[in-house]
Amino acid sequence: MAFPAAFLDELIARNPIDEVVGQYVQLKRSGTNYFGLCPFHGEKTPSFSVTPNKQMYYCFGCHKGGGVVNFIMDIEGLSYADAVRFLAKRANLEVPEDERYQSQYKEQERLWKLCKDAARYYHETLKSDAGKAARAYLLRRGLDWPTVVKFGIGFAPDDFHSLLPAMTQKGYTEQELIAANLAAVSQKNSKNVYDRFRNRIMFPQIDLRGNVIGFAGRALDKDAKAKYINPTETLIFSKRKFLYAMNLAKKSKRPYIIVCEGPMDAIACHQFGFDCAVASQGTALTEDQVNLISKYTDRVIMTYDNDAAGQNATQRAIQMFGRAGVQVKILQLHDAKDADEFLHKFGADPFEVLIQGSENQADYRLLSLQNQFDLSKDDQRVEFTAKAAGLISTFSNAVEREIYADRAAKAAGISKDAMLLEVSKAYKKRTYQEKRRQEREDLSPAVTSLPEDRRLRAEYSNPRSARAEEQVIGLVLVDPTLLELSPELSGSLFSAPFLGRAYDALLALHRQGLTVSLAALQDFTPEESARLSDISRRFDRVSDQRAYTDCVAVIRSENGKKHAANTDEDLMHIAKELSKNKGYGGN
Repeated sequence: MAFPAAFLDELIARNPIDEVVGQYVQLKRSGTNYFGLCPFHGEKTPSFSVTPNKQMYYCFGCHKGGGVVNFIMDIEGLSYADAVRFLAKRANLEVPEDERYQSQYKEQERLWKLCKDAARYYHETLKSDAGKAARAYLLRRGLDWPTVVKFGIGFAPDDFHSLLPAMTQKGYTEQELIAANLAAVSQKNSKNVYDRFRNRIMFPQIDLRGNVIGFAGRALDKDAKAKYINPTETLIFSKRKFLYAMNLAKKSKRPYIIVCEGPMDAIACHQFGFDCAVASQGTALTEDQVNLISKYTDRVIMTYDNDAAGQNATQRAIQMFGRAGVQVKILQLHDAKDADEFLHKFGADPFEVLIQGSENQADYRLLSLQNQFDLSKDDQRVEFTAKAAGLISTFSNAVEREIYADRAAKAAGISKDAMLLEVSKAYKKRTYQEKRRQEREDLSPAVTSLPEDRRLRAEYSNPRSARAEEQVIGLVLVDPTLLELSPELSGSLFSAPFLGRAYDALLALHRQGLTVSLAALQDFTPEESARLSDISRRFDRVSDQRAYTDCVAVIRSENGKKHAANTDEDLMHIAKELSKNKGYGGN
């Protein structure tokens, strides 16, 4: 759907990009720009920039960029039209309707509303007589009523048709309940639709904006086939992007976030005053979840279960957090299998002591590696030494490398000097490999100056003209009045088609008296928008009429050469065909 330019102009004006991005990323001002950790890839130092006066963002690391609409498309996973609707709702703007356009966002709004009503239904059921056994269970687990209310915990009665009629009476369809994973279809009879959750404690999954996007259900029946039913992927729920209780933890004044394995662990932490706890609901922490956490803190305390699965997951998480620039400490629980059990058994003060004394990731990783070997055997000591040296070589601080080399040496029963030698070899090998990789990148300036996207790169068939086209667009974004110097120039003369489309779109905005900005451009792919943002960043200078007219001359000249070459090619082709057919003189 193409939105009216005047509407987009108003939409962008009412959604300042620094305010919108600031709801997802912690930004710090630097001059006229803002910087923060990129929400689209893990990084240790901020490379994500926001330029308010141009209404654009750009990441120097992953090269994503664009205007405020592009940002919402990327961060929320929406189409262009749905991102516009999202921002319109934020600014209380009415969106011009088109009957031909079926908005996915409208479907999402329906599911959000349905899940919110379902959460209210489950919570009211918990408070009723039908929820007596469920309330007794929660009491046995040590949950007080304020905590139950805080998390919106509810109860699904042991009935195949309880939620269904309650929601259909409110106007929701069976298909909408199925789409939200609140109902299911019988395999034996496709007409039989029934409640998916029965006789279960219900945990609403609430996103950062306060929307209920799904449910997890814990069985009351000990003989139930599945102890937990976790939420599955829907139009509004993505497991890899969601962290339980993150909507509450993001408001915490504590300088760290506690990462638990299950929702009951996170809930217990909050009840005992540790309001910075979240749960990954399983051991498979994802890059998206790590990046989400890194937006709110640079310190994490992990408290996964002490079993093999929990330890392996912790090792993987340490590496991901390291790439995102987040410091990790490991909470080793004793005499309890998880945080929930420990807190109810010993209380908040001992838990606080454990947090203050939690192991850093280096201690944890070295000890975990040591436990994999029988160091009474020479061959395993040799193998441990090699792997420990490789691990320690990844530590960036020289003092840290020396300290842990000494610990590894004592564990292996060798001298500290021998261990330091192995660490030094591993460190030199790794740094040499990284240096060679960087040199290969630095020696390819022609490649790095081209777009990252392969399809866009193919459009740069004439590098000289493309450079001039990029500069024209960059200068126009600084001073739109330059467009008046070249009334004869149009996008059809550009060698790169998407640059030509961008020029024509900016020219149309200027002629309508509207704001000339990247944010107002429609029908450009994320890759194209990112490249345009990069262009704007690179040509961020004062108005330069001479540079502009020179670039226009280059574009016209290169286009003229193309047409001349095409004419010569056509004449040669005709002559070749005539010769082939012996048209000259006949037979």
